[in-house]
Amino acid sequence: MEYDPLRRGLAEFVGAFTLIFVGMGSIAFAGGSGLVAVAFAHGLAIAIMVSAVGHISGGHFNPAITLAFVLTRRIALSLAAVYWIAQLAGGVLGALALRAFFPAEANLDAGVPVLHQTMDAGQGIGIEAILTFFLVWAVFSTAVDPGGTFKSIAGLAIGLTITMDILAAGPLTGAAMNPARAFGPELVQNVWSDWWVYWIGPAIGAAAAGLAYEYLYLRRGRLPLVGAPGSGIDEPRPGETAAS
Repeated sequence: MEYDPLRRGLAEFVGAFTLIFVGMGSIAFAGGSGLVAVAFAHGLAIAIMVSAVGHISGGHFNPAITLAFVLTRRIALSLAAVYWIAQLAGGVLGALALRAFFPAEANLDAGVPVLHQTMDAGQGIGIEAILTFFLVWAVFSTAVDPGGTFKSIAGLAIGLTITMDILAAGPLTGAAMNPARAFGPELVQNVWSDWWVYWIGPAIGAAAAGLAYEYLYLRRGRLPLVGAPGSGIDEPRPGETAAS
């Protein structure tokens, strides 16, 4: 029996579990620390897990990101199915662990992403799609692109993108960007308000970003580095001014 898909899937499970346990837990006790603390908790969880196991599974932890890899033919559908199961299971078990071990006064319902009362489902889908576009664009440009910076800052860049997205729109949709981030808490807390928003929006944003980056920058030949002969852009060195 081939165990490699299971080993990769376990890495995805751990990453998704970490995201939900840390992210949802930070919301349950956010108190006066508020949005900034929640945003950094989610971002740090992903930054650390991508850095820790990105070399094993790619560090998706998100069914929408895996969908982008399927659409661009960067992962076999059979392995993607393992990832999807592992990611959703990690989301559910992360939420269950919070419910089992956190004190009764923890407001775990607050960790379920829901739409702000002033928003409708269409607006929620649009925001989740845009936020997920940013996230998957960062994944492809740092972790997928051979000229990117996977070994150096991919985990940091991806984690900070999540932090940025939550700071921008967390109060509006919860800024889930991830069906597993929504599904686990929804199932455990039995809160299903506008649940489809957190599948449709991230799927649209991930597909758009993955396909756009793939066909614009990865399948049309590499662009010359900025400042190199042939790039058409004379990048100034420190202390110099740009050529007019």
